[in-house]
Order: sequence, then structure tokens, then C-alpha cells
Amino acid sequence: MIERYTLPEMGDLWSEEAKFRSWLEVEIAACQANAELGRVPAGAMAAIREKAAFEVPRILEIEAEVRHDVIAFLTNVNEHVGDAGRYIHVGMTSSDVLDTGLALQLKASVALLRSELDALADALRRLARAHKDTVMIGRSHAIHGEPITFGFKVAGWLAETERNRERLERLATVVAVGQVSGAMGTYANTDPEVEAITCRLLGLVPDTASTQVIGRDRHAEYVQTLALVGTSLERFSTEIRNLQRSDVLEVEENFAKGQKGSSAMPHKRNPIRSERISGLARVLRSYTVAALENVALWHERDISHSSVERMMLPDCSVTLHFMLREMTAVVEGLGVYPENMARNMNVYGGVVFSQRVLLALVEAGLSREEAYRIVQRHAHAAWNTEGGDFRANLQADPTVISHLGSEQLSECFSTDLHRAHLDVIWERLGI
Repeated sequence: MIERYTLPEMGDLWSEEAKFRSWLEVEIAACQANAELGRVPAGAMAAIREKAAFEVPRILEIEAEVRHDVIAFLTNVNEHVGDAGRYIHVGMTSSDVLDTGLALQLKASVALLRSELDALADALRRLARAHKDTVMIGRSHAIHGEPITFGFKVAGWLAETERNRERLERLATVVAVGQVSGAMGTYANTDPEVEAITCRLLGLVPDTASTQVIGRDRHAEYVQTLALVGTSLERFSTEIRNLQRSDVLEVEENFAKGQKGSSAMPHKRNPIRSERISGLARVLRSYTVAALENVALWHERDISHSSVERMMLPDCSVTLHFMLREMTAVVEGLGVYPENMARNMNVYGGVVFSQRVLLALVEAGLSREEAYRIVQRHAHAAWNTEGGDFRANLQADPTVISHLGSEQLSECFSTDLHRAHLDVIWERLGI
């Protein structure tokens, strides 16, 4: 199992350096588009490509004076380019650079998240395959229901993860949208063909109808999708936490050599990574409200969304990236205890097989009402008695024995039927 605590790729992607680098890509692509249309001399284009550069400290120094980030950026770039700099940013507005550059970051972010989600799906597939026939009790309302297998439970996690992969595939298209449409988005001072060429060079598509900004519904969908993926991870981690409880202990997070669980209680082995995932999912969801409120900008735009996005988008992206790596590490190192699963399932003499007994008695000629009354009485008697034994109670009941032979009763306590059709799910998931 690989420990994954550092996130250099996603962290670097949302750095100040990366932001300005994406802006520079947009500006150079727009110059190239104008050059292809005969509006930038070849020599000037060559100079821009060769000399265009920036320094983050210098941009921040200029911004402290001019109080405008894009102007500060362009000023610094032109300090490097010289006279050819007059062809940079022609006919463009700040949001053309900001939003198209942001699209490049979002697109790259989705690619990283998809890679981590693929790793999680692979880990879940291996775990489900290994425990297809590891029988355990299924629970509803946190109460014992009927037998399932641990592989079946994990297959449900895998199916949800596959749906999240589809969501990220869609998201890759949703966010890969740029604009070079100028002030108000009307192309009054630029050519729509410049936008088309620029976006093609950047691997984006032009926004259908931008105003001075790209519509923030796209960014809201990004945050909501990340929050939904995070909520799936919370579901998996919450299940692991519940199954690791001392009175259950059917699975357990890997406890590394030298790890300690409590400053006061040396025996503790806590599900800290699953708890961490659950907590961070709350952080992701908290951003969805801000993302939705960013959609309703004034007229063709204001910048109330900008300050929110500078915090929200990097935080959401880095947080989910970390959560995915944590979840994969938990799955890869998960301890699974079939003996404890069997013990928990068979407590009280197999009361969890009550439905099979009920159906067998109905098939043998009893009315459903009478059969239900008999089975419930014996099940509750076993449940409410220390060392209670449901099967022994049934075997001592003359009505039950007169309708069911010992072989028929034994079949009621088999898990074969609960596992008989799992191949249907395995085929759907390609496990």
C-alpha cells in the first residue's frame, strides 16, 4: 500500500504561478489566432513566443499600485516582450483571460481527479472480487436484516464510483469552455474567428453565448459534482467506521507499525482516515451554496464571484484529490475479518434467516399470517434471551416440525440463495 499524503500535482495546478501561466497561454494563443488571420506580423509573433514571460513577485508589486491583477500581469509581460507587446490583448477584456485561463485549470483539475477515481475504482474492483463469497449480515435501520456478502457491499461502492466517473467525464466537457469575445461579449472589438482559433489552440470550445464572463452555472456544476463525489466517499468511509466499531469489528483500517491511537488509551485503533474523509466531505458540501450564489451576477457581470472562486475552486479541487487518495489507501489496506462477520450473522441462532423459514412454512400449507406469527414469536424469544437460539426454538415447536422436515429446515439456514445471483451484478460491473 502506498501512502499518499502529498498532492504536488493538484497543489501546483492551483498555485499563483500556474494561474499566471494559464493566462499567458491564453494571451499567446490569441496572438497566434490574430497572426493566422494576418493581424500580427510574423516577426512580432516570433518575439512574443520567444520573450513572453512573467515573475509572480513583480506582478504582485505592480498590482499593489494599480489594484488590477490583469493589468499588472500584462505590464510585467510587456516588460519582457518590448515593442511586440502592443499586439497582446488586442480587442480583449480581462475576463477573456481570467475565465479562459480558469477553464484550462479546471480542465486539468478534472483530469487529475479522473485519474484518482480510476485508481479507486481499480482498488474497489479487486476488493469486491476477493470477497464475492465472504458472507456477512446486511443491515437496515442499523439492525440485522438478511445475509449478503462483503463483496456485494463493495460492488455497490464500485457502481457508485463508476457513476462518478461518468459525472467527471461530463464535467470535463462542461468546464472546457473559453471566450475571447471582448467587453460585454459582443465581439465589437475582436473577431469571433479569433475566439474560435484561440480555443482550438487551447483545447477548448467557445462559450455559446458569453456575456463579459462565462456563465457561472458551469463553475457551480463543477463544485456540485466534486461535492457529490466527496459525498460518495463519505458513504464508503462511514460504512467502514461503523463496521470497525469494537462491538462489530468486521473490517478495520490498516494500523501502521508504530502508529498510536490515543494519548491515554494504548489499546485504541481508530478509523482516523475514514473519519477524515467524512469531515472533509462536509467542507466540500459547504461550498455548493457559495457556488450557486455565484451564478446570479448583476447584468452582464460583476466581480462578486471572483473572491469566492479564488478560495473555493482551489480548495474543492485539492480537497477532493486528497480524499480520493485517502479512500484508495484505506481500501487497499483494509483488514477484513470473515470470522467476525460469521459470528455476528449467527448471533441468536440465525434469526436473520426468518424470512426463509416464513416462506417455507407458507409453501408447506400454513397461512402467511399464522406462519408469520410463529416465526416472529420464536425470533423475538431468541433475540430477547441471552444465548437465545432461534433454530433450536423452531426445532422444539411441533407445528414447525410437522410442516418442515429437518432437511427443509436446514436449507432455510443456508446462504446459498443469498449468493446465487451475484454473477448478475458482477457481469454488469465487469468484476
